[in-house]
Amino acid sequence: MFNSILTLIRGRAYDAEQAFIDRNAVPLLAQQIREAASAIQSARRAVAIAIAQNEQEKSRHAAVVGRITDLETRAVAALQKGSDELAREAAEAIAQLEAERDASEKAQTQFVQTVGKLKATVRTSEARLQELQRGERLARATEQTQKLSAACDDNSGLATLDDAEETLARLQAYQSRCEIAASAMKEMNAASRQAHIIEKLANAGCGAPLGPSADDVLARLRERMNSAA
Repeated sequence: MFNSILTLIRGRAYDAEQAFIDRNAVPLLAQQIREAASAIQSARRAVAIAIAQNEQEKSRHAAVVGRITDLETRAVAALQKGSDELAREAAEAIAQLEAERDASEKAQTQFVQTVGKLKATVRTSEARLQELQRGERLARATEQTQKLSAACDDNSGLATLDDAEETLARLQAYQSRCEIAASAMKEMNAASRQAHIIEKLANAGCGAPLGPSADDVLARLRERMNSAA
């Protein structure tokens, strides 16, 4: 029984761990990609260092070969002069330099092989990293889309959309009324100004009068009174 309980606890702990990883998969993936990119950058530096070291080894090899050639020439000259002791010392130095030359050539071969492997590893890793980065961008876009879909599926979210659409409709109707009222006011103001100008012109005797004047009324009354007499 106790073993079963322990097994159940381990099982639930595993399920909780997997659920946590699933919920945080996107940020976890992003961090893993950053760490991989850093490792690839370190590998690039390693390749650059190996290439630089190989170039230095080539320079040392060329210098050794040059010294060997020089010593051989001098050793031959010593032999020609009968200086066997000097020729032997030169031969010993040449032997040491040849050993150094051979070691340098072996080191260069190893450098070339190592650099080739490192370059192939870096190229493969860079291709995998680019694929992961594309996958991360797609995963983020999918996550955002899923969140939006969940929000739209939520009744409260849909209610909010309905409220917003109703508010927008009321706002547009209000703005339309305001525009109509402003246009009507402009027309009335224009008509009022025109009527005022016409009235001023009529009062100044320019054109037909707009209505009967007091003089016209008095004249009509006198005429009526004279007719009655």
